[in-house]
Parts: sequence; structure tokens; C-alpha cells
Amino acid sequence: MPNVVLFHAADCHLCEQAREVLRAELGGGFEEVDIGGDEALEARYREWLPVVEIGGVRAFVYFVDPAALRRKLAQSRA
Repeated sequence: MPNVVLFHAADCHLCEQAREVLRAELGGGFEEVDIGGDEALEARYREWLPVVEIGGVRAFVYFVDPAALRRKLAQSRA
């Protein structure tokens, strides 16, 4: 399975929703990165939160659709 990463920040309700979708679809099979306090990560991700990358490629911003997540994961395995 490709590496799935959720970039998030504290007090981000969209981040919580994205985390719930990832947990429902992947269990614990994803990494979480809190961008808070890291200037480089803040500059790269803050306006797009939450951001989900699959295999190092940005796959979702703001919202994670479960069906689209399954499709993207299947495509990345092929």
C-alpha cells in the first residue's frame, strides 16, 4: 500500500473530518503530520488544510471523499 499522509493543524474541523474518513477506510494505516510551529510546513500547507498525500502526491485538500480515496489507492497500487 502506498504511503498516505494527513497534514493537519490544531482546531481544524475539516482536518478532523478527513481523519475520520482515513480511519474508516485505512484503520491506522496512515501517517499524521501536524504542521503547527513548522514554518516550512505552514507555508506549504496552511491554506489547503487538510491535505492528504498518497505516495508523495497531493490527492485531497479540504475534503476526503471515501470513494475517491479508494479509487486513488487502487490506481497507485497498479
